[in-house]
Amino acid sequence: MRQCHAFFATAALGVLSALSFAQTGIGPITSSVPNAYPRQGHPQTRLAPGYRFKVLDSNPGGPTTGFDYGRHFVFQGHENGQDLAYLTRVNLDVTDPAHRITLLTPVGSDGLTHFNSIDGSTYDPFTNTLLFTMETSFPKGGVLQANLGWPATVTRMDGILGSSGYEGIHPEGKGNLLIIEDAGGVTVNVVPTDPNSPKAAKQPNSFVYRFVPYDVSDLSKGGKLQALQVTIDKKTVVFNAADPVGDVFSEAQLKLHTLGTSYPVKWVTLHDTAIDGTAPFNANALAKAAGATPFKRPENAQFLPGSNFRTFFFCPTGDTNSDSGNQPALAARGAWGSIFRVDLSRDGDTGRIGIFVLGDADHSSFDNLTFADGKTLLATEDRGDGLHTQLNKLDSVWAFFLDGSAPKRFVALGRDRASEIDAGFLAAGTPGYQNEGDNEPTGLHVSTGSTAIEGIPGTTENLEKPRAFLTRQHGENVLWEIVKTN
Repeated sequence: MRQCHAFFATAALGVLSALSFAQTGIGPITSSVPNAYPRQGHPQTRLAPGYRFKVLDSNPGGPTTGFDYGRHFVFQGHENGQDLAYLTRVNLDVTDPAHRITLLTPVGSDGLTHFNSIDGSTYDPFTNTLLFTMETSFPKGGVLQANLGWPATVTRMDGILGSSGYEGIHPEGKGNLLIIEDAGGVTVNVVPTDPNSPKAAKQPNSFVYRFVPYDVSDLSKGGKLQALQVTIDKKTVVFNAADPVGDVFSEAQLKLHTLGTSYPVKWVTLHDTAIDGTAPFNANALAKAAGATPFKRPENAQFLPGSNFRTFFFCPTGDTNSDSGNQPALAARGAWGSIFRVDLSRDGDTGRIGIFVLGDADHSSFDNLTFADGKTLLATEDRGDGLHTQLNKLDSVWAFFLDGSAPKRFVALGRDRASEIDAGFLAAGTPGYQNEGDNEPTGLHVSTGSTAIEGIPGTTENLEKPRAFLTRQHGENVLWEIVKTN
């Protein structure tokens, strides 16, 4: 079982409810874990002093008629392949392990769900539905829309939102959707003049999207899918299929990743259902054709609380390979990963982009983002077991501060026994490796759980009395609640 990004909601089968708990929140973060764990044994995950984990575990199943499942839930997508990905709901008000988790998408008569690589997730308060993304390429990738019933009624949105390797997805205050794509690019030699050097540098191949619906209460009525376009020195930064080396080592990529710089952006329309219809379409291909700007595998995004959804951050994960990161020319172009900040104009159609964090060997491979408070952005790492091995370093969760002060390691991720055993298969080159050697802090979410428009992530109300959750996938999957102890 692989579980990915999760989100917290206070609702019961579509009925909104008031918050019934008081939580101190998790910011400000003033302490840290000194070091990441080496890739050895099965150490316990460690939180910064002043915080502790509360484990939320049990086996999923269907609901029991007449049982009160409460009003506070964490929804999760599970990143299985082979048409066996699925959705679950953690019932936070329930203490009975037999009713703790509800399976929302049981398999059909053929034993399959026909979903794959479910990763990103959110609640859309305008449609009162759940949105999940499938992080796999066209035609299997895309967005799933699910209602809050059991079993959930799930609809693919490929003809409205497009099909691609989508991951992060977030509604904003007007009902538009911000969608982040994670699609790996062609790899090239890390030293262009040396054909024997490792092919570990990826061509930027993923895009940042915005969907503007015609009717915010009903996505099926269509709208416009757009992608972000960056201009540097009066030239748009575009994808060049014929020159991946040129893309990887371009001067534009260097300038884009240089701290202290800022460049104009705008949204370019890729698909308009009123003109182009509602047949499934390849969003990545249309973004390239429209001259949108590609990035190195962005994983997620978050709106800055209180910015009226005009400022958001997103995090390209980079190359996840030290052969690339150790080359200064590539490190300066985001090989270790990066976090960008986008500030939009009042109408939201144009703005500026600047780099907020340029990754390095210690701060690398950013995956998921959430705000701990209005001044602290939390970022998880997903280095993968290859980079774990290269640097002998497991993943961390970092607290980055908007005032530019030094980041703090909020979580040093450990490794469970199942992943340790599986990593041994990889090291020995023996059969049985299942990618479970790569424990990762894949889902991190801080929220009040409000299902009201004025309380969704990106609003200050979302952080007034939040709860925080962290998932770890591969091996022995764990969902934790993060609780302050002082």
